[in-house]
Amino acid sequence: MMDDAAGQLPEENAIRDRAMRLLASREHSRLELERKLRAKGFEGAAVARALDDLIESDLVSNERMAEAYVTARARKGIGPQRLRQELRERGVENDLIAPLLDRDAEDWAERLAQVAEKKFGPEPAADPKELARRARFLEYRGFPSDLVRRYLRGDLS
Repeated sequence: MMDDAAGQLPEENAIRDRAMRLLASREHSRLELERKLRAKGFEGAAVARALDDLIESDLVSNERMAEAYVTARARKGIGPQRLRQELRERGVENDLIAPLLDRDAEDWAERLAQVAEKKFGPEPAADPKELARRARFLEYRGFPSDLVRRYLRGDLS
C-alpha cells in the first residue's frame, strides 16, 4: 500500500524523516546512517532503499561527509593516520580518503608542531622518558612516526 505521490511506503517515509533529522546536525556517511537507522529497528531493505533515494537526491554524500570530518578533526589536532582509520570505520572509501589527506600533506608538520606545543609547551624534551611520552602522545593522535621523529629531533620549523 503506497502512502504518497512519490510511491514510498510509510516505513520509508519514517526512515527518511529520521535520516533527515540526523543529517540536520552534521554530515553522515551512508554506513553511519544505516547503522543508526537499523539500531532504531528499521528493516534493512527499507533502509537501503531510503538511503539510495537520499544519495540520488545528493542529500547523503560520503565525499562531503569525509571533507567535513577531516576539517573538523584536523582542527582538533588529529593526524592523518587516525583520520584515515576513523573514516574507514565510517564506511568512507579509500579513493575518497587519500586525496583529502594528501592535499594537506604539507600542513601535517605544522599541525603536529601546534599540537605538541599546546600539550608540552615550547621547551624541548629534557630526557629520553619525556621524548618517549611525547612520541606516544603524537602517534596516538595519528601523526606518522617519521614526522614525530622529525619533531623530536627539532627538525620541524
